[in-house]
Amino acid sequence: MSNLIVLGAQWGDEGKGKIVDLFSERFHAVARYQGGHNAGHTVFIGETKFVLRLIPSGVLRPGVIAVIGNGVVVDPGALLEEIAGLEAHGIDVRAQLKVSNRAHVIFPFHRTIEKISEGREAEGRVAIGTTSRGIGPCYEDKIARRGIRIADLIDIDFEGLYRALAHDKKLVAEAFHIEEAGDFDQILADYKRFAAEIKPMVCDTSHLLNRMIRERKNILFEGAQGTMLDIDFGTYPFVTSSSAAAGGACTGTGVAPTKIDGIVGVSKAYITRVGSGPFPSEDLTEVGDRIRIAGNEFGAVTGRPRRCGWFDVPLLRYTAEVNGFDSLIITKLDVLDELETIPVCVAYKVDGKFVTQMPSSTRGMEAIEPVYENLPGWKTSTRGTTQLSALPTRAKDYLQFLEEKTGVEIGSVSNGPERNETMIVPGSKLAKFLP
Repeated sequence: MSNLIVLGAQWGDEGKGKIVDLFSERFHAVARYQGGHNAGHTVFIGETKFVLRLIPSGVLRPGVIAVIGNGVVVDPGALLEEIAGLEAHGIDVRAQLKVSNRAHVIFPFHRTIEKISEGREAEGRVAIGTTSRGIGPCYEDKIARRGIRIADLIDIDFEGLYRALAHDKKLVAEAFHIEEAGDFDQILADYKRFAAEIKPMVCDTSHLLNRMIRERKNILFEGAQGTMLDIDFGTYPFVTSSSAAAGGACTGTGVAPTKIDGIVGVSKAYITRVGSGPFPSEDLTEVGDRIRIAGNEFGAVTGRPRRCGWFDVPLLRYTAEVNGFDSLIITKLDVLDELETIPVCVAYKVDGKFVTQMPSSTRGMEAIEPVYENLPGWKTSTRGTTQLSALPTRAKDYLQFLEEKTGVEIGSVSNGPERNETMIVPGSKLAKFLP
């Protein structure tokens, strides 16, 4: 039996979708444990591009159970739209997908509330740069104990719960003179229809996963976003509204920590982030633009251009400590192929002094002066390389440098978007975790 968590080691968009898709053929189920439909995972299979928002990447493997855990917030309309898109490609989603009856439901008025929140800079509130899909306000209702869960959505008493919540949101919208709150009766009718379609896929996914583990089946836990966007350990307040770190896999699925066998972080060979917030190793020169174009660094869901910068060793050490990484997967090595020199941020300075801990405040993060070490580029294409030993010498030197500086083994390297453009290091911990 092998139960493995795979999650982002940076600010998200590290290529987790491709990695989970690649590994999922070795697992019986893939479980998503947090986030909403703002987190896109892109997977290429031949010439076909799949962008998965809510559904775990494992659904692309016939026979693999795809689980949306209780820690996820679900927009039923978006989910059904995603299902229809996958079914158009011949994927039997409804036979494979299981949705937690404890997951919370996103409504259109959650999007309205988020737009109100993002537009209040004049009142001293800093805009986070969210996707305005209602994820944050839905989590707010969850924590405030007024949310509506999937179990409620498919229950006969749903209408009463809905009208109580909708009344509160209508008062807020009216107070801010927002006219786009929507037709609440029409929303109710739509969600009753959504409930009927979703109901056959709904179950107690915690019980399902634990039963599979008792039967010695292998579970892959899939994180969304990245550790630096975790609500507790990320660059608060420029974070997501859920627990993106490894601990979220347990609270977001109902599987005990003692059932987890390994934790693997996914990191680009450089680094990106989307939206507002501190970014110590960001490159604002034309080289950063070159990386963005070479890496096609635009949001899978929103199309927003990503901010690009250099691999950040102190950041990776921090996320490795928070998550307990056993192994690291480096993606998009090929994006650096044409660079003459590759800077790596190896240390932080604040007020001229080296700091050994990640600052906890935005002000502290913005005060960081990154210390770089420049490594020679390899100026040779790595695409098509299927053995790590066949990589250019300087590319291997670069990977060894990252491994030594971060203190985490590199168990796999990806040099392209296709399934077969990923190399596993023989004898690594990662190789041992793969059933």
